[in-house]
Amino acid sequence: MSWAGPEDIYLSTSLASYLDKKLLILLRDGRKLMGTLRSFDQFANAVLEGACERVVVGDLYCDIPLGLYVIRGENVVLIGELDMEREELPPHMTRVPTEEILRAQKAERDASDLKGTMRKRMEFLDMD
Repeated sequence: MSWAGPEDIYLSTSLASYLDKKLLILLRDGRKLMGTLRSFDQFANAVLEGACERVVVGDLYCDIPLGLYVIRGENVVLIGELDMEREELPPHMTRVPTEEILRAQKAERDASDLKGTMRKRMEFLDMD
């Protein structure tokens, strides 16, 4: 077994290789943050510059600007580099204003809550 040499540096999992690059960070609560990585520490705490939260509901999306953002490492699920030359979303996605995406997000949450309460009401009909 041999250790990675300088030619294998692209295999590194260190956040240091992502400094000053645009990243997408998936958080434990399901939020998706995008921004430029400016700093990090050994606990995966990170500082994003020009951060925004991408909210996607169906075929609608919106980027809500957050500015300089500090992320606590224990909330990070996934970190990925964004390719600046490629289109970030499929062409069928439609960008909408913040107010509209928040309304759509609330409607989706209400529908999910209704589905949960209906399922709870129907539990007495055990069909097994």
